[in-house]
Amino acid sequence: MLKHLLRSAAVAVLAAGPLAAQTTNSGTDKFAQLGPELPTPNTYRTASGAPGSQYWQQRADYNIQVKLDDEKQAITGSEDITYTNLSPDVLTYLWVQLDQNILDKTSITQATEVGELSDKMSFRGLEYLMNSDFDGGFKISEVKLKGGKALPHVINHTMMRIDLPTPLRPKQAVTFSIKWSYNINDQLKINQRSGYEYFPEDKNYLYEIAQFYPRMAVYSDFQGWQHKQFLGNGEFALPFGDYRVSITAPADHVVGATGVLQNPGDVLSATQRQRLEKAKNTKTPVLIVTEQEAEAAEQKRAKGTKTWTYAAKNVRDFAWASSRKFIWDAMQIKQAGKPVMCMSYYPKEGNPLWGKYSTEVVAHTIKTYSKFTIDYEYPVAISVHGPVGGMEYPMLCFNGGRPEKDGTYSANTKYGMISVIIHEVGHNFFPMIINSDERQWTWMDEGLNTFVQYLTEQEWERNYPSRRGEPKLIVDYMRTGKNVQTPIMTNSESVLQFGPNAYAKPATGLNILRETILGRQLFDYAFKEYARRWAYKHPEPADFFRTMEDASGTDLDWFWRGWFYTTDHTDLAIEGVKWYTIDSKNPEIENARKRELLNAAPKTLSEQRNLQDIKRTLVDDKPQLNDFYNAYDPLAATEADKKRYQDYVAKLTPEQQQRLNSGLHFYEVSLKNLGGLTMPVVVQMTYEDGKQEVVNIPAEIWRKNNAQVTKVFITEKPVVSFVLDPFLETADTDLSNNAYPNRTAPSRFELFEQQQRQQQNPMQQQTSMQKLEQKPAGTSSGGTN
Repeated sequence: MLKHLLRSAAVAVLAAGPLAAQTTNSGTDKFAQLGPELPTPNTYRTASGAPGSQYWQQRADYNIQVKLDDEKQAITGSEDITYTNLSPDVLTYLWVQLDQNILDKTSITQATEVGELSDKMSFRGLEYLMNSDFDGGFKISEVKLKGGKALPHVINHTMMRIDLPTPLRPKQAVTFSIKWSYNINDQLKINQRSGYEYFPEDKNYLYEIAQFYPRMAVYSDFQGWQHKQFLGNGEFALPFGDYRVSITAPADHVVGATGVLQNPGDVLSATQRQRLEKAKNTKTPVLIVTEQEAEAAEQKRAKGTKTWTYAAKNVRDFAWASSRKFIWDAMQIKQAGKPVMCMSYYPKEGNPLWGKYSTEVVAHTIKTYSKFTIDYEYPVAISVHGPVGGMEYPMLCFNGGRPEKDGTYSANTKYGMISVIIHEVGHNFFPMIINSDERQWTWMDEGLNTFVQYLTEQEWERNYPSRRGEPKLIVDYMRTGKNVQTPIMTNSESVLQFGPNAYAKPATGLNILRETILGRQLFDYAFKEYARRWAYKHPEPADFFRTMEDASGTDLDWFWRGWFYTTDHTDLAIEGVKWYTIDSKNPEIENARKRELLNAAPKTLSEQRNLQDIKRTLVDDKPQLNDFYNAYDPLAATEADKKRYQDYVAKLTPEQQQRLNSGLHFYEVSLKNLGGLTMPVVVQMTYEDGKQEVVNIPAEIWRKNNAQVTKVFITEKPVVSFVLDPFLETADTDLSNNAYPNRTAPSRFELFEQQQRQQQNPMQQQTSMQKLEQKPAGTSSGGTN
């Protein structure tokens, strides 16, 4: 019907001819279902993405005694592990993780590291090479069954197999003990997830201790034992259990840890206990150990030791921190009616930044993540400042971000610190509660966590400078060559460009899902449902993909396939636009329009010159040469023309007559998918009167032709421009082809001196100016006159 009513406006065609006909791709269909890529649903994991009726998972409970040697920077420990087999399988051996063996002299990680030497090397780089002989691996001195019988065991780098004397049948448990020791690494020389920092000014150490005990590996319905070697990137897969951990440290150390302190009367003063009680009823953090008290402890060394005992229920791991330098503050909040003690431990070197922000950030993170996922159910949440830049454990995390020695700091330092605390505290949800397999899939914890981190940052401060989450922030990465990218669905140890791939890209994808594809209402419900279903369980990628589809009621296989399984990028382009209006058939209207277009048409160069050079033509001089056609106006409507129009209209229905005279504008927009990644088409139309309209076309527009389509837009007013992705929603890597007519955006180049002085941060600059202004008149700022 349309082709009979449309006519092309001769001088209003804005582009070349139409694109090729839309036909189904002969290659891989980007809208094919994720069949072979996902595991077959079963009674353990359903097709909806929920745990099945026979879902099971193992349990490991720990009783640990550990001692910190502050003179030798070493750990000694012993543990009793009770392992309960809740699987339907009979187990003849168990696998235990020895992650500290990444620092063993025979470490696979060190043996397989690659690198290059250069003409110039930093001292830190040299120190790293020369510290490669540091021996920080576990020294296992004993593995025994409860009752004292030695258990045969084999150590395979970061994994240890323990052979059981009798098979462990379903619903049975076994208790065994391990004794071990190891040397703690200097975190500033050997950068790991755990270690110490030495402060030469006061000759003290600050310890952040994790992966400090042999830990049970996961045995699951999905893959059996998860015993991939720990090489550095792929973090940890761990079962849930209850922990009781006794930490013996120097008597003047303050020890913070996963869980709840069981013996405050033995390790805290009466004043400290009173302050902790006060922290339960305040809206701002209360100092449990003040900066002055911490400084006094730095100078006056107490003799002897104290043992701090912590207990934690239903957690997958345990970590702790210890130092006489710690300032300690706390503030209790209520989450879903339950108290959560938010706390921070930090040396004086962290102030004023840490005392002002850390615990407030912890509380904000717990509240915001609970809103977007599930309510936080653990009793504490702790942020520790020390040598580790950022690392997460249940209820406790290690975070960087330190001001200058004069107490000033840059905006980057401030927001970097707030962001890392949000990120690491947020890991309580992913993967400490929603317990994905980090050894295999980094994106399932880092990517999902980075996404909610972005949401939390935006609720901290208006226009917070988030580094990840917004589609525009990942464009540079998406532009890089496919030879230096890997799909998100790549094992953690094989990922290229780890930060962009495992953190930013999945987080950005979820933001696109939330804002552009599903909308906030559908997305937020589905995301919370995933968290609810898999809280305190072991989800796999298929469980996430299926739950998001199941709870949103939307087929998203095309999105998972493109964003997670390929290295395609978004580059949608407007190839051309054609403008049509309806021919009304009314000779008076149509002929007047033709006359207007004719008069508006530009004169050719010859026509312009002829007007100047030919003063008079022959017909001008001899009017007798004129005839009928010299006076004939082909655009004048004749009575015959009007009669034909009236006869035509008389045959139309009232609805057809209304459509004929509607004055609508039709635009045929030719679109191409140059980047290969299927995305919704977000189009902004600007009308002749300056007003704008945005149309969001679902990605299914590409379902019959993944590479090129045409779309007709019908408007009441003339459109002067079309722009794709006007709000930068889809991480489009080339905006130069997104507009019609084309727009040219200016770029910039920067001028600089050959050698630039190191700049002070703005806070330092202002402080320096204030000091100068406060100087008495006549004093010099330095130098000689």
